[in-house]
Amino acid sequence: MIRRDLLKAALGCGVVRLSAPLAAAQDDPAVARPQEGDLLVRLGDLSKSPLRPQDIEAGTEQTMAWAMDPASGTVRKGHRFNQLLLVRFEPGKLTDETRARAADGVVAYSVICTHSGCDVNNWMAEEQVVSCTCHESLFDPKDGGKVIDGPARRALPALPLKLVDGRLVVAQPFTSRVGFEG
Repeated sequence: MIRRDLLKAALGCGVVRLSAPLAAAQDDPAVARPQEGDLLVRLGDLSKSPLRPQDIEAGTEQTMAWAMDPASGTVRKGHRFNQLLLVRFEPGKLTDETRARAADGVVAYSVICTHSGCDVNNWMAEEQVVSCTCHESLFDPKDGGKVIDGPARRALPALPLKLVDGRLVVAQPFTSRVGFEG
């Protein structure tokens, strides 16, 4: 009986120790998902220059980015699920639903493949699609990040954007859960 009580107490202390860092991480603004009003900054840009549509060349490349709290300057790079993939198209090439979430033809998606969580990091310029090089799922950024081939069954979560003073700004939260089927 005493052993059982001691084991329960020890386990309880371990749970408290494990959950305290998790709670602290949840309160960390760098870990928080992109928020309405956040600016977008290019991955690796130490100057934290807010991106504008003209910073992303239409139809020729993908740009990797993070959201940044404009008030504090905190870049939300504390969790890989916050990494964004930006592509710019002529607005007329986007479906109506996608155009409504775009800012001057720039669309934003989670970089996390919905199949097994690898990065969607391959821009296929000729086809104008993005792919996950792990299992070769293909996604159409012109049509809501829809799966067009591969083992993924769910579209990439989109991050609606708007323009404010010529800069790309988060308009709403992700359209669906960021993550993978796992």
